[in-house]
Amino acid sequence: MSSFVTHPADNTAIATIRTLAADVVGKANSGHPGAPMGMAPVAHVLFSRFVNANPKNSKWFNRDRFVLSNGHACALQYILLHLLGYKLSLDDLKAFRQLDSKTPGHPEAGHTDGIEVTTGPLGQGFANGVGLAIAQAHLGAVYNKDGFNLINNYTYVFTGDGCLMEGVASEAASLGGHLQLGNLIVIYDDNHISIDGDTAVAFTENVEQRFLAYGWQVLHVNNGDSDLAAISNAIAEARLEKNKPSIICLRTTIGFGSKQQGTHGVHGAPLKADDIVSLKSKFGFNPEQKFAVPQETYDLYAEFGKRGAALEAEWNSLLQAYGQKYPTEYAELTRRISGDLPLNWESTLPIYKPTDAAQASRKLSEIVLTDIIPTLPDLLGGSADLTGSNLTKVKNSVDFQPPSTGLGTYAGTYIRYGVREHGMGAIANGLSAYGGIIPFVATFLNFVSYASGAVRLSALSGHQVIWVATHDSIGLGEDGPTHQPVETGVALRSTPNLAFWRPADGNETSAAYLVALRSRHTPSVLSLSRQNLPNLVGSTIEEAARGGYVLHDEENEDLTIVSTGSEVSIALEAANKLKAQGIKTRIVSLPCWLTFDQQDEEYRLSVLRSGAPILSLEALSTIGWEKYSHEQYGLPSWGASAPYLQVYEKFGITGSNIAVVGKKVVDFYKQRGGKVVSPLVKAFHL
Repeated sequence: MSSFVTHPADNTAIATIRTLAADVVGKANSGHPGAPMGMAPVAHVLFSRFVNANPKNSKWFNRDRFVLSNGHACALQYILLHLLGYKLSLDDLKAFRQLDSKTPGHPEAGHTDGIEVTTGPLGQGFANGVGLAIAQAHLGAVYNKDGFNLINNYTYVFTGDGCLMEGVASEAASLGGHLQLGNLIVIYDDNHISIDGDTAVAFTENVEQRFLAYGWQVLHVNNGDSDLAAISNAIAEARLEKNKPSIICLRTTIGFGSKQQGTHGVHGAPLKADDIVSLKSKFGFNPEQKFAVPQETYDLYAEFGKRGAALEAEWNSLLQAYGQKYPTEYAELTRRISGDLPLNWESTLPIYKPTDAAQASRKLSEIVLTDIIPTLPDLLGGSADLTGSNLTKVKNSVDFQPPSTGLGTYAGTYIRYGVREHGMGAIANGLSAYGGIIPFVATFLNFVSYASGAVRLSALSGHQVIWVATHDSIGLGEDGPTHQPVETGVALRSTPNLAFWRPADGNETSAAYLVALRSRHTPSVLSLSRQNLPNLVGSTIEEAARGGYVLHDEENEDLTIVSTGSEVSIALEAANKLKAQGIKTRIVSLPCWLTFDQQDEEYRLSVLRSGAPILSLEALSTIGWEKYSHEQYGLPSWGASAPYLQVYEKFGITGSNIAVVGKKVVDFYKQRGGKVVSPLVKAFHL
């Protein structure tokens, strides 16, 4: 028997959403009206009856999270945010897709009040939802106590055919089913339409059977256009399932109410003027009036705000009582919610002397994690089935697993992502977006490319995700060019707001973690070696934390070699050989371009100074090094399969050959004559 109780304003509210969608997209003459019109009923039922959130405080920690994975339907979300009382005005809706508006062409977290994650590329939001659900399960397991069910929110995701076709959603759905995330509810807009037309041309799989195989609960609503009771009952049933995520297959008509309803013609183009007139007439709205919102619609959605404010007040009281009974947990939880790190956590970072044994930087990373994790419960880590190679699971850590599996608990801090790099990256974005968690994920650097869509959105959204990317160059040796990431570094370095670190020794590895953990709104990729690296004279955490520094100085130098990672010690070897020839060579280590670029100009010019030519050295593509050097030496092609020292020899990345190259550079610039000006000296800097 249905528990759904109708409200006199239900149909008016749904019609308001549909007509506003037509007006929003129509005024912009750009956008996607079809999905918002088709999903108006489920959006209305979900927010008016189920979602717990406070529009006056969109960051209330125990709010339900909502993700619009089919982000092209953002007009729907913007309309809801306006009607529900978030910081989005009717004028903002009228500025849809216009320059500097609060209503861009796809949802952007941090830009529009009430948006949890940035979606657009299909499937990403679905995977973000899995991350948000993992975060709730983990924090609830760590901090909830008898009588104090502090963290118990749901994550709701709207998704479409396009999202379910993307592999990233499949990866995330598979893991979500294994993890038994009963707090995750996905509503699938099953309208059978994509850009190319009817999904019969490419997408005919049995979605129900697929998700049942993943371990999900699958529910159906056959009439998503008007059967509000069925929609409500399906959501209520999904909320009752505590041991499986749920997907509700909601059959809708895209562009419901328009002349082109049910066709791809209403998917990604505005309705024609006469169609908008017809639509408004059909729903009892004045066809001449644009952006009309009846008062009864505002009044109905005002109840959402009242409910949310009351729930937050109740939660705040519960939190205060929790603090009285569990002061230690309260202090830690509230610190994590605020985004602050524990006091003096930096003192746990390992410090190295040149006499300390050479170790691979992946091993140095493991040592950092081992030392800092006891002080930083915020870290929730994992690897894409490469734990023994990435060295990311520290001793005595517990896996994040459903308790019923006997493999771990939800309070565990290590996630087994399986061979799912793209899903892992997008899930980590959801973990970061939830708050209170700093996720780190791991794979080989080459396979970060598999996850480039998620990495890009980390940087765009400002998610603090740390990638532990081992086997970072031709130095991995025998696996050969399929695994040797010649081009990956430049791709990551060219990504705005992404810190790509390539540490040369132990102190630089500690510095990479120091800056990555302090960078609340910047993701970091730590590019780490398989082969052992010596600890260098002159390296310190403090110097390396500036992104670049002078490792070995000379007065009136003839040459500067700037390098990163495993090649810095090779540059030092070359400098010693050049010194025997009377050529004075400075060595600069530049472990992170982004961090170095953020230093003041005086400092940067003191590191890469004028007066002598600068040669860059790295066992990767040389593209991009023109910014920091006059001449570049690196990989001209793909790598090769052999023991790593033989591969380095093949490509001339040895102390002996770099000394020969360095002398050629010195001779060339002396013969050319004239002042050698630092490549950092430019007319302007972007």
